[in-house]
Amino acid sequence: MTLFAPALRKLAVTAAALFAAATVPTPAQAHTEPQAPKGFVALRDVDPTIIQEMRYFTPHNFVGEPIDGYRKPMCILTEPAAKALHKAQRSLLRKGYSLKVYDCYRPQRAVDHFVRWAEDLKDERMKGEFYPRVDKTRLFEDGYIAKKSGHSRGSTVDLTIVRLPAKPTRPYVPGEPLKPCYGPQGERFPDNSVDMGTGFDCFDTLSHTDDPRVTAKQRAHRDLLRGTLVKSGFVNLPEEWWHFTYKPEPFPDTYFDFPVSRRALPVAHF
Repeated sequence: MTLFAPALRKLAVTAAALFAAATVPTPAQAHTEPQAPKGFVALRDVDPTIIQEMRYFTPHNFVGEPIDGYRKPMCILTEPAAKALHKAQRSLLRKGYSLKVYDCYRPQRAVDHFVRWAEDLKDERMKGEFYPRVDKTRLFEDGYIAKKSGHSRGSTVDLTIVRLPAKPTRPYVPGEPLKPCYGPQGERFPDNSVDMGTGFDCFDTLSHTDDPRVTAKQRAHRDLLRGTLVKSGFVNLPEEWWHFTYKPEPFPDTYFDFPVSRRALPVAHF
């Protein structure tokens, strides 16, 4: 037996190594990401003229940092919603305007990021711009933050209108002085949008689409955005002038979590 002991030990070690190799997941298995189902598209493939300023890919948002799940600064939507935006865009282009999207499909992991931030009451780095008049303890109760978002179903979009030719929007510099989102347009963070009365993602009642305190010009801009999108099949969320959902939704009960990236999409067929 002693003559065969070294060989037997070697055989046992080899077998253990082979078993370990078979049970350890490959890199592809360990890093598998969810994929979008058929029916999701990149908006740029449907209408490359619509301006995209994807805020959650950047630190210029109410959290103050890039949001989980946004791998690329691109708008992803269900195909019917994207085609409906294309229809709305054609109408606005004839009037000298363009749509500009701030957010489209939003993965569930991004919503989870929002929830973690809202629960951290010490983090108020962006309060001066996005929620100056709202106590952070009330973000859930007042409906500004929720654990689920219609954006994750793929047919909801946050957007505005820009007068053509579009002026560039300067980049946000982290740490720069913040200005209230509800202030006069010349005093808010510069945005090439027409004056809607508040900036995007302004946690304030002035953001309600029909708030009576906005000026006649601001009201006309909100009505132009809403009227154009309603004709294309969208429904506005009354609490946010920028928030619209295409109806009927192709995925009314599914909250997706694939990342915002070209690689997560099915092969385009346009």
